[in-house]
Amino acid sequence: MYINENFIKLPQSYLFSTVASKLKEYREAHPDADLIRMDIGDVTLPVASCVIEAMHRAVDDMASSDTFHGYGPEQGYPFLREAIAKGDYQERGIDIKADDIFISDGAKSDLGNLGNIYSRKSVIGVADPGYPVYVDSSVMDGRGGDLLSDGRWSRILYMDCKPENGFKPEVPARGVDVVFLCSPCNPTGTVFTRDELKEWVEYAQRNKTLIVFDSAYEAFVRDPEIPRSIYEIEGAKEVAIEIRSFSKTAGFTGLRCGYTVVPSELKGMDREGNEFPLRQLWNRRQSTKFNGASYIIQRGAEALYTPQGREAIKGNIDIYLSNARYIRKAMEAAGFEVYGGDNSPYVWAKLPGEDDSWKLFERILSEAEVSSTPGIGFGESGAGYIRLTGFNSPKNTRKAMERISRINFKKDDALEDEFKSLNDIKAIKALDDLNVLDDITEALGL
Repeated sequence: MYINENFIKLPQSYLFSTVASKLKEYREAHPDADLIRMDIGDVTLPVASCVIEAMHRAVDDMASSDTFHGYGPEQGYPFLREAIAKGDYQERGIDIKADDIFISDGAKSDLGNLGNIYSRKSVIGVADPGYPVYVDSSVMDGRGGDLLSDGRWSRILYMDCKPENGFKPEVPARGVDVVFLCSPCNPTGTVFTRDELKEWVEYAQRNKTLIVFDSAYEAFVRDPEIPRSIYEIEGAKEVAIEIRSFSKTAGFTGLRCGYTVVPSELKGMDREGNEFPLRQLWNRRQSTKFNGASYIIQRGAEALYTPQGREAIKGNIDIYLSNARYIRKAMEAAGFEVYGGDNSPYVWAKLPGEDDSWKLFERILSEAEVSSTPGIGFGESGAGYIRLTGFNSPKNTRKAMERISRINFKKDDALEDEFKSLNDIKAIKALDDLNVLDDITEALGL
């Protein structure tokens, strides 16, 4: 048999696998190390009790022939699709129906699988830096072209995100067939304004472009002026698919459940220009290649839309956002240029004068025993940056930032006095959010 040669074009290791491998090597070389993980976007707070109770009831359902559930609908059970349509959209004035919603085992799967429904000749647009799955899955499906010397693929349009444009991709001069947008953004923590999303929707309408809108972190948006769904923008249902996840909002990283919205208004074209509803194609794809998420997990997800579930989600996100604000202030105090950490669990940081992300990763690991994610792994525009996450416990977050504060990042001895106080833990304890973190830590026993 012949292999899909697109796989051997890819770098052999996925970013987060490489980080995990380096941390494994560090632990083996330093068995007594007290390593604090601030790199991967995994959560640390437990799943809400109302979810656990709902899943226990669902487990009991499986023990009786009267309530047993075998294969479920590939699109998801109606009880969860209806709860999502009402709780995430209709109550916010957005006309999304249960039939528009497809339950999955997580956003990552859907982001990779959506390529099944658009042409392999499609030109893809991605933000750089951006979530690696957007590029890697496109390359696997044959849409990458050749890997160039600068680490980019010849057939993919990269939209550079830098401080000058607020780390947000700008509408390109040329048209593309599919564009991936993320808000709040992984890895930079930036968010799109309503006017910025309106510009993207208008671009998609002009160019017949499909927007794949990754809003896995929408629950972290606390600013009422910031859109949490692209469907808040008029006309978006005609050009956009939206993908969401319960992983970061409700601690489902190990349970696996998310959903994708494909409105009935959204259409694509064949070679002759005939229009076809994308929902029809996605439904066919899921019916053929997916047997649906677990009944037990879907019952747990349904419980998130109860008053108890919503309160639990809010409480968890309050803690993660407090962690992110704390990280941002601590890294700024240590002399870094810092972005994100507001309406987002991610903090994007650069040490002036340092352009090697892996070198910075290694230094913080060796001198502070704190892990981060090298920004270069998210794209060429991420060179020199690292990503830190607010998903650890408040106690570990504070400890990690205290350790980083002790590193003398300043190369100029003349500036040493200016940053001398950073070697004193009191400088970190003076941060505004510390009292908040202390209260949370004490209340949770963390």
